[in-house]
Amino acid sequence: MIGLTDEYYMRRALRLARKRAGKTSPNPLVGAVIVREGTIIGEGCHHRCGENHAEINAIESATETVAGATFYITLEPCSHHGRTPPCVDAVIACRPDRVVVGTTDPNPLVSGKGIEILRQSGIETRVGVLEEACREINEVFFKYILTGLPYVTLKFAQTLDGRIATASGDSRWISSNPSRKYAHRLRSLHDAILVGADTVLKDDPELTCRLVRGKNPLRIVCDSRLRLPLSARVFSDGGKTLLVATRRAAAERRRAFAERGIEVLEIAEDRAGRVDLREILRALGKREISSLLVEGGAAVITAFLKENLADRLLVVLSPKIVGAGVNSVGELGVRRMDDALGLSLRRIIRRGDDLILDARFNPPASR
Repeated sequence: MIGLTDEYYMRRALRLARKRAGKTSPNPLVGAVIVREGTIIGEGCHHRCGENHAEINAIESATETVAGATFYITLEPCSHHGRTPPCVDAVIACRPDRVVVGTTDPNPLVSGKGIEILRQSGIETRVGVLEEACREINEVFFKYILTGLPYVTLKFAQTLDGRIATASGDSRWISSNPSRKYAHRLRSLHDAILVGADTVLKDDPELTCRLVRGKNPLRIVCDSRLRLPLSARVFSDGGKTLLVATRRAAAERRRAFAERGIEVLEIAEDRAGRVDLREILRALGKREISSLLVEGGAAVITAFLKENLADRLLVVLSPKIVGAGVNSVGELGVRRMDDALGLSLRRIIRRGDDLILDARFNPPASR
């Protein structure tokens, strides 16, 4: 019965954590519930970076003393001074009987230390309740804290025969209205969204989340030689835009963008003379951008796949067939089926008549 009870309250803590999806970066999503004799007496979640962590909010919301109660926390309490004091000290000061932790924190400054401090203080501590779910809600944080690189999601809409446009280049609209609303919600959950210059030149997108309530992500456009016109809608007031170029971009083009207040980030070239995607990810990581949504076009999607830089794949599959057209993915150099990129399908979502496939890339060593 104890195991069932612990799982029940951990699910509650997970629901609290998920409410702040897209709002805590670069911090993790964390929920906490305080229980005494089967009754929730306090609960909370981490709202945003720099503010109280979930444990503190749960303690402050308690309707009675928490001494002798049980804490349920989705992620190991921090044990170091960061933007806020160590949460493990605050938990210990409350003198709970038990602490139940969903998963350990991968942050080298914390990993296992918070749990050890709890146990050394004489508090019964259980670790690993609903661990898989607790790890999944923080897959972005785990990647970022361990590598310093943003978690990369590739997303595109295609027909059943794998086309993102017809032979004439027409692509509006492959997906349904409900799918487009889903895509805007997805944008609001990411720190930044990236496309190539060709996508902007062809479609002139705004790259905002205007169909839903939420923050607009930082818009990033890979434009090696700064070909984009200043009139492009991606430079509108819908949010901030970062242009990524190489040293080959003309000085007068740089000045033109600077005069409009548009930042140009210079990145080294790759072997093909385009901006080096790995260097972009490193630069974004240094800016505390922990999640990146890549929406295309096909050349950019293919480049991320070719370099094994993606973590998640979202494909909106529309029940349409167009025959000859633009492939969603270009040449990857795969000659044997054994060398194909491997994925693990997590879920299938239906929006309108479309199916949305949500998958994670298998580790490179097992591809």
